[in-house]
Amino acid sequence: MTLDIKLAVRKGQFALDAEFVAPSHGVSALFGPSGCGKTTLLRAVAGLEPQAEGHCQIAGSHWQKPGFCLHTHKRLLGYVFQEPSLLPHLTVQGNLEFGLRRTSVDKQRVRFDESVELLGVEPLLTRSVADLSGGERQRVAIARALLTSPQLLLMDEPLTALDGASKREILPYLERLPGELNIPILYVSHSTDEVARLADHLLLMDSGRIIASGATSELLARIDLPLARSADAEVVIDAHVESQDIEYQLSQLAFAGGQLNVAGLLGGRQRVRLRIQARDVSIALQTPQRTSVLNCLRAQVLALQPLGESQVVVKLAVGDTPLLSHITRKSADDLELKIGMEVYAQVKSVAVLNPICHPEATQWP
Repeated sequence: MTLDIKLAVRKGQFALDAEFVAPSHGVSALFGPSGCGKTTLLRAVAGLEPQAEGHCQIAGSHWQKPGFCLHTHKRLLGYVFQEPSLLPHLTVQGNLEFGLRRTSVDKQRVRFDESVELLGVEPLLTRSVADLSGGERQRVAIARALLTSPQLLLMDEPLTALDGASKREILPYLERLPGELNIPILYVSHSTDEVARLADHLLLMDSGRIIASGATSELLARIDLPLARSADAEVVIDAHVESQDIEYQLSQLAFAGGQLNVAGLLGGRQRVRLRIQARDVSIALQTPQRTSVLNCLRAQVLALQPLGESQVVVKLAVGDTPLLSHITRKSADDLELKIGMEVYAQVKSVAVLNPICHPEATQWP
């Protein structure tokens, strides 16, 4: 089952003509620059753009097709906006119960206590929404949306209005949702950090169109797309904790291409998602000696592409795992880099994004 969507909307000089197929599980992120049509597409999926034409099929259910368009209130969806839009005259519990009442008892798939636990809002239930922080309000808004037992959860840049501390507070809750609930999420963002942490599937938008669609790990590493050419270019890698170095407080993580060391002690057999930014990867022709960089991986050059006048983006393969490196054009010429060459990739920094507790996770002795 999939999300099968093809919708067209015209607003003045702007035209949306977006078509994509995405998995009906996990998080699919709509990513692109401001004004490219992400919110318009989300609103069209929700039935909030009356002039939208095309089809919208969600996990086998037709919400729209030629000659038929289901009204918004009949679409089994939850919608989380940039601003929480909570009812100010109700307590947190009252707001959540309002969401619960929108769904008939026979269609309720998300329990009240389940939503409260997932978003960590139990301590807030008796409070007025006026007394909540920005992060707390948004967690309540998400919990309320879940209590409608949606067939699809739409999230329109839910972290944009939050400060850094509030974003760090709410991200772990968002990371839990796909694993705990079988509800697909269509998530609008222009933050590469959010996409790297949350998204399983990525939909790149530009000028009202979907220009690429696929697994997040694959699209982040494609040097023909804008993400790999940006200053924040990065790849994400799924790995698991293989061992620990107690003396130096390091964890050794195994992935498809080898092993990486990261600071801190993580639980045994824990699965994690890692981020490696292109600016943190350097290239050598021989094994570096007496270097402070702990991670040195054998790699092969897959592709090279100019990046402005002074830089080059290099796509590497570490086993079956893609890696990106941004280096100067002079460095690329000095190393005489060519497609197919065997090199060594030095990884200066590895960020652990979202540890996912495995049922068999343990603490090392």
